[in-house]
Amino acid sequence: MSDITLGIIGGGQLGSMLAIAAKKLNVKTVIFSDDADAPAQNFCNQFISGNYDDKQKVADFVNQVDFVTYEFENIPFETLNEINKLKPVLPKPSVNRLIQHRLAEKDFINKLNIRTTRYVSIEKKSDIDALEDFLPGILKTTTLGYDGKGQHPINSTEELNSINIDFSSGYMLEKLVKLKKEISIIITRFSNNKYEIYEPIENTHEDQILKYSKIPAKINKKIFNQSKDWAMLIAEELKYVGTLCVEFFIDRNDNLYVNEVAPRVHNSGHLTINSYNVSQFENHVRAVCGLEQIPLKKISNARMINLLGDQISPYRNSPNLKENEFFFDYLKKEIKEKRKMGHITILI
Repeated sequence: MSDITLGIIGGGQLGSMLAIAAKKLNVKTVIFSDDADAPAQNFCNQFISGNYDDKQKVADFVNQVDFVTYEFENIPFETLNEINKLKPVLPKPSVNRLIQHRLAEKDFINKLNIRTTRYVSIEKKSDIDALEDFLPGILKTTTLGYDGKGQHPINSTEELNSINIDFSSGYMLEKLVKLKKEISIIITRFSNNKYEIYEPIENTHEDQILKYSKIPAKINKKIFNQSKDWAMLIAEELKYVGTLCVEFFIDRNDNLYVNEVAPRVHNSGHLTINSYNVSQFENHVRAVCGLEQIPLKKISNARMINLLGDQISPYRNSPNLKENEFFFDYLKKEIKEKRKMGHITILI
């Protein structure tokens, strides 16, 4: 074992895969989660369960680790900030605070002269009545949204009247682009201008939840290069350390737009576990723990299928996989509709 212990806040499938990657590097992991049934406890060296504002539990966690990272965005900034005074939190808490707020995130990206969809802040229902040119659009909460949560597609002002929304929590309205496809870039930044960047991944969503990912993406060379350049620019401006995902839209005229930034490893990058010499998870652990940066090499083209809800059952019962297929069970106890339960990666 190395002498490094990595603390991971959050105990879902991303935390599990970070712990698996850390083990390969002889890095111990302590997972801190507010879910007593968090599946990542099956993969880490130690598991602490408690609320993220429980000062005693946070102190127990911090005392056992050298570095701290997190597997999802919606952790209280105050918690990360307090931890960061004692042990390095990477990516830094200020990055998380920015990305937690969709409006601040979009403003930040636009200031870099990077194109996003058109958007406007909404404070009350009547604000939308004057914004016909933003429709059809998606009304999104400015905070606490992922996998389609806190999102309401709106085609006309009439539709607003049939939606029961509490506007006290803050919303933004984003104009829909005439979508041709969605891609994502997974990038790991180690330090100033030191990167490992994966090729663009093509994604297919169903009900705003990622269903399929594949490489190579069917895109032109201009978009291939522009998406990488924009991801590097965002990571550098944030002085980011670790793995980051930038999600993009491509419209029917082949214009590229940044949709969202995820300050963590990402579902669309699961295929990197089997298709590259170093996965997004291993690269994240290497970056945040200050370990060696290894040049990326693609081993194979691949596609990944998310298994939602009871789609996991046939694989749990009798996997019967081919040589080029890899099944990952997140070991979540309760099967719920639309819940990510596992995935299959197929090398092609």
